[in-house]
Amino acid sequence: MTVSQYLKEWTDDPVKNVLAGMVGTFALIPEVIAFSYAAGVAPAVGLFASFVISIAIAITGGRPGMISGAAGSVALVAADLVHGYGFDYLLLATLLAGAFQIVFGLLKLQSMMRFVSREVETGFVNALGLLIFSAQIPQMLHVTWHTYALIALGLAIVYLLPRITTVIPSPLICILVLTGLTMAVPMPVHVVSDLGALPTGLPSLTLPHVPMTVETFKIVLPYAFAMAMVGLLESLMTATVVDEMTDTHSNKRMECTGLGISNMFVGLFGGMAGCGMIGQTVGNLRYGGRGRLSTFTAGAFLLLLLVACHGFVARVPVAALVAIMIMVSVSTFSWSSLRDLVRHPRLSSTVMLVTVIVVVLTHDLAAGVACGVLLSGLFFSFQVMTLLKVNNTLSADGTTRTYHVQGQVFFASASLLSDAVDFQDTASHIVLDLKDARLWDISAADTLEKIVSRLQGRGKTVQIMNPDARAAQLLNALGHDTLLADTQTHPAA
Repeated sequence: MTVSQYLKEWTDDPVKNVLAGMVGTFALIPEVIAFSYAAGVAPAVGLFASFVISIAIAITGGRPGMISGAAGSVALVAADLVHGYGFDYLLLATLLAGAFQIVFGLLKLQSMMRFVSREVETGFVNALGLLIFSAQIPQMLHVTWHTYALIALGLAIVYLLPRITTVIPSPLICILVLTGLTMAVPMPVHVVSDLGALPTGLPSLTLPHVPMTVETFKIVLPYAFAMAMVGLLESLMTATVVDEMTDTHSNKRMECTGLGISNMFVGLFGGMAGCGMIGQTVGNLRYGGRGRLSTFTAGAFLLLLLVACHGFVARVPVAALVAIMIMVSVSTFSWSSLRDLVRHPRLSSTVMLVTVIVVVLTHDLAAGVACGVLLSGLFFSFQVMTLLKVNNTLSADGTTRTYHVQGQVFFASASLLSDAVDFQDTASHIVLDLKDARLWDISAADTLEKIVSRLQGRGKTVQIMNPDARAAQLLNALGHDTLLADTQTHPAA
């Protein structure tokens, strides 16, 4: 990235980016407080973490316009560590998670995201839409009619105001109007202060007070690695979604290292590790937040609200935030995927549905995506396996049988090659023609060697014709280079 490109990401349409970032801040507060409780820490820990991450990743990240904070997926991983060993162990785990993420980026391992199929991405987005909506349900239970009326009014403002003007984001107007209404006309509704005590001061440098022993690191390292991987997965998936929504490209490697640097700062200032938050990001994009300034504003405005406008934030009705998050959940969900369920191949639809179901049931994005990727790999292997074709011809004198192998030979299809060979054949000479075949792994080469051995064991002569360079390399690796004697290889495709 050039300096001019980087500066452009800061200076494009500043008014829209600042206003969108302010909306993102209000969307952060209720979820971050909820995630803090899920992790077993005070709300200040999650709120300060979100402030630090937003500021740091706006500078160091590779995906402009993405909102990052203390996310639920990481909080779920951190919860067991906090409950079992205490808050200071979480700080050390956050520092180590950041270090892992930096190493991940430096080693260019972000390319592993290429293995996440389109179906898994769609399932990821749909599951998040459902989770965002389901997270609002507790705020709508056991409440008075006033709450429902405020939510309805908030949704009306959010959806109808843009038809009149888009100068100021409608969610921001929703918060101001509903807060002003509840302050002018007191009513029995929940406000932000009911979700938990809000911090009133600035974050300060905090080092983990734990014994720096081998035993400590044995405890912390597994959690730190899990937090790092879950955070990277959610951030990279969110970045991919933003790429598609904005028709732009992001620097995934820079996003990995930027997230790691941000989380190390978080650990130094008493917060818990975080990552990209798709719900808030979608809201940010919806209202024009495409640059780094929107991400920076989300963090800076969060601190301003917590310190300078503490009293106002405490009195914001939860109903206003619920209305905004309902809008975000509706915007996040890929409604076209419902139509695609009957239009796309069944295997693709199955992958998407399994990803959604696992994420919704476990509230674990990593588990859902991992299941989706695993199924995608299995289904792909099955489809490629069925493309292997083996035909055979017999010479006029009946002494030579030639097997023409076409397709990809690998661990899943190797047995099909073996099954296609008739070991009881009366022909005395067997030719395996690999001109149109590709051997991909040791399993394929080992199967080929076993076929030759079994045929030779029955007194037949065997010749391998036209193996490509990769087949030769794999057979050599197994010590079966003698199988290639007197044969010529052709270049690998």
